Amino acid sequence: VQLQASGGGLVQAGGSLRLSCVVSGRTPGMYAAGWFRQAPGLEREFVAAIGLNGGQAFYADPVKGRFTISREYGKSTVYLLMNSLKPEDTAVYYCAGKYGYYYLGNTMEHWGKGTQVTVSS
Repeated sequence: VQLQASGGGLVQAGGSLRLSCVVSGRTPGMYAAGWFRQAPGLEREFVAAIGLNGGQAFYADPVKGRFTISREYGKSTVYLLMNSLKPEDTAVYYCAGKYGYYYLGNTMEHWGKGTQVTVSS
C-alpha cells in the first residue's frame, strides 16, 4: 500500500490549506486513512482519521472545529481541510492508513512521506 500526500505549504495565521492523500495498491475491503503530524522536537501526534468506505471521523482535540477530514469515494483519496490555522499547527503532516475501521488509539499500518505545513504569525 502506498500513500501519497500533497498540499502543504506556507500560510499566514488564520489562513487555510487543504491536504490530499491518495491511497493506492490496497486490496479490496475496509480501509481507514488519516493524518498525523510532527513538529520539531516533539513526538508525532494524531490529527484526524476516517474510513475510506464509511464510518465516522475522529479528530484530535486541538484541531476540532478547525480541521475537517473527508473522503472521495471511488478515488481512495482523503482530504484534510485546515481552517483558522495557528502557528502551533506548524509541522510535517503524514498520511497513514490501516485495514479495517479506525478507532482512536489504533496503530496505523502504512505510512506515506510527509508534507510540510508552516503557519507564520
